[in-house]
Amino acid sequence: MNVKKIAIAATLLSIVSGTVVGCTNVPNNGNTATNTDPKNVKLRSVGVTLGDLSNPFFVVMAQGAEKEAKKIGGDGVRATVVSSGYDLNQQFNQIENFVAANTDMIILNAADSKGIRPAVDQARQAGKIVIAVDTPVEADVDATVTTNNVQAGEISCQYIADRLKGKGNVVIVNGPPVTSVIQRVDGCLKVLAKYPNIKLLSKDQNAEGSRDGGLRVMSDLLVTFPKIDAVFAINDPSGVGVDLAANQAKRQDFFIVGVDGAPEAIQAIASKDSLYAATATQNPRGMTQKAVQVGNDILHGKKPESPNILIPAKLVTKENVSTSTGW
Repeated sequence: MNVKKIAIAATLLSIVSGTVVGCTNVPNNGNTATNTDPKNVKLRSVGVTLGDLSNPFFVVMAQGAEKEAKKIGGDGVRATVVSSGYDLNQQFNQIENFVAANTDMIILNAADSKGIRPAVDQARQAGKIVIAVDTPVEADVDATVTTNNVQAGEISCQYIADRLKGKGNVVIVNGPPVTSVIQRVDGCLKVLAKYPNIKLLSKDQNAEGSRDGGLRVMSDLLVTFPKIDAVFAINDPSGVGVDLAANQAKRQDFFIVGVDGAPEAIQAIASKDSLYAATATQNPRGMTQKAVQVGNDILHGKKPESPNILIPAKLVTKENVSTSTGW
C-alpha cells in the first residue's frame, strides 16, 4: 500500500471510529424549527449521506461537513456520515434513519437524482432540513450547493476542441445517472457540437465514477476504436482508470481531461509521462461547509436568497498546474 492509500485509509478509519457512526442511536434533541423559536435553536446533529467514501473526493466532503458543524455547534454537535455506495435502497434507509433520529439537517449527495425523491419528500414532511450537495435532485429540497457542472463540462471540452484544433476522435467516459454527471456531459456535448470535424465515438458507457470502472470501460473502448484523440472523463477517478487502461494497452495516441481536481489527477497532469492533460476543479470541502452554513441559517429561520448555489469550476492544465493548490 502506497503512502497516498495509507493516508486515505487513515482518514476513513478516523471517520468511522470518530463522529461518523450509525445515526439510529442519536437521542431526540427537540430541535424542530416548526415548534421552537428559531432564535433559541442550537445545531445539535447533522446527517450526511455521500456517494462513495472509498473516493477521496467524498472523504474531503465528509471532513468539510464535520468541521463546519463543529464550528457552528461546538464539540457537542453530532456529525453522522455514511456512504450510500450509489445504492438507492441503502440511501433510502439512511435518510429514514436520520429522520427517526430527529437529525437537525440532512446533507444529501444523491445516489439517483430522480429515484431519491420519495425519501426526500418523507424527510421534508417530517420537518427536516434537506440540503443537496454536489448533484441536484428532482425533489423539493431546502437548497442545493453544487459545482457549476455545466461549466465544468464546457471548459473541459473546450480545452479538448482547442487542443485538437477542431478535428479528431473523442470519447466520453460517462458515469452514474445523477444530475451533476448529466450536466457535465451536456456541457461537453454543447461545446463539441460546434465542431463538425470532431467525431464523438462513444458517450454512454457508465464507468460508475470509479477507477475500476474507468479501467473496465476504457479497456473495451480501446479494443473497439483503434484511433482515439481525446477522452473526457466525468470525474478524476474514472479518468485515472482510463490512464491505467492506456498504459496496459500501451496506447499513447490520446490525452485525458477529467473533472474534480483530485490530488492524483493533479500529480498526473504535472508528470511529463502521463496522458492526463487537464481537470476541471471542484471544491468538495467548500461545498459541504456551505451546505451546513445554509442549513444552519434555515434552522434559525433565515432562508438563502437563492436556493441554488453554484461554485465556479476552474481548469487546471499542464501550463498552470504548478499554481494549483488542490483540495
